[in-house]
Amino acid sequence: MTISARRTVEAEEFANELVTLSDEHRFALFSGFGQIFQGWALAQHGHGVAAVRRIREGLSAAEATGWRGHEPGLLGLLAEALVLTGAIDDGLTVLAEAPATAEVSGARGADAELHRLRGDLLRRLPSPERTEIESCFRRALAVAREQGTRGFELRAAVSLARLLSELGRRAEARHLLAPIYGWFTEGFDTPDLKEAKALLDELG
Repeated sequence: MTISARRTVEAEEFANELVTLSDEHRFALFSGFGQIFQGWALAQHGHGVAAVRRIREGLSAAEATGWRGHEPGLLGLLAEALVLTGAIDDGLTVLAEAPATAEVSGARGADAELHRLRGDLLRRLPSPERTEIESCFRRALAVAREQGTRGFELRAAVSLARLLSELGRRAEARHLLAPIYGWFTEGFDTPDLKEAKALLDELG
């Protein structure tokens, strides 16, 4: 919950405690999870290289126990960290592994966010293909709506609205984002809702 809401401090505290307790009781799987979440927190602080290293260590530790359950979403965390190091192509390669992993594990809860992340990484390429990027964001939005994951829907809407604004389609961007933002009655201190509000203000 703390990661999905991007509450960095709480997530970092949880991750550190999880690693400490898991190592103490020799729960290798949960120690691996804790290391992944520690890596995510490092990424939020802008420490890309350290974040990538820690997330990879956590994934390796978890996989060594035979676990493959929710890996697609965790691959998304790795891709986000890779962006901070400038390794966009590596991030896209990681995301390309996610659909096959999801097919094997049956873990589909992160599908919307993975589509959104792919669009975000494509935007960062030297010659971005806007049509493909828009398609990724719209797919993320559609999947989030189908699954009823409003947090991921908001995130996808923000990414798509920002793209539309850059393309000169500001009215369309606001029409898309405003009603989704309006659903929320709490959590206005979270980064995602703050970002959505700032974009709406910018769109007028």
